[in-house]
Amino acid sequence: MTNYQLAVLDMAGTTVADDGLVVEAFTRAIGAVGVEPGTADFERKLGYVHDTMGESKITVFRALLDGDEERAQAANLAFESAYADLVAEGRCAPIEGAEDTIRALRAAGVKVALTTGFGRPTQDAILGALGWADLADLTLCPAEAGRGRPHPDLVLTAVLRLGVDDLRAVAVVGDTAFDVLTGLRSGASIAAGVLTGAHDRAALEAAGATHVLGSICELPALLQG
Repeated sequence: MTNYQLAVLDMAGTTVADDGLVVEAFTRAIGAVGVEPGTADFERKLGYVHDTMGESKITVFRALLDGDEERAQAANLAFESAYADLVAEGRCAPIEGAEDTIRALRAAGVKVALTTGFGRPTQDAILGALGWADLADLTLCPAEAGRGRPHPDLVLTAVLRLGVDDLRAVAVVGDTAFDVLTGLRSGASIAAGVLTGAHDRAALEAAGATHVLGSICELPALLQG
């Protein structure tokens, strides 16, 4: 793995099991701004949430609520609160083998950045629940990078903060088309999808994934070439 300096890994669906938590938190959040679950409007919005998995959540809510910033901010706060409550209830678990994979990457000299479309409070709640506060070299949320996925900012911020000197030495991995687009737009040599989360092989390949992995556990072997 000596040719690679950095792995930028998504959290929910890639290194952290989702198990429907995003949809459940969304249901609570969208209800808080007056969209009734079970209605046609709700189902349309839920479909959009699925299609845009991986994107910054505040960006998703702005699109869903026709640019109404006040309602979007309220929905985003409700989402973050609901997701944090679910984590606090113990409904947060790692993808099998993810922690060992991250440790193996770092032991081989590959720095690891964990990224998310959630805000920092939710990201920290997940890291705390899993005991991962010091697992990676860096953790980033969209507000700390400038823009969320599918923009390249999360990857480029990780590159700058961790002193990586060649974007070709970067691997980006996530479970959504937006993760793949982020990797491609950043110039990373690997923009891989995994099949443990929101999007299937067809969606990942359509986004231009350089590789599609069964899970994050296959990444070390890929980097070894």
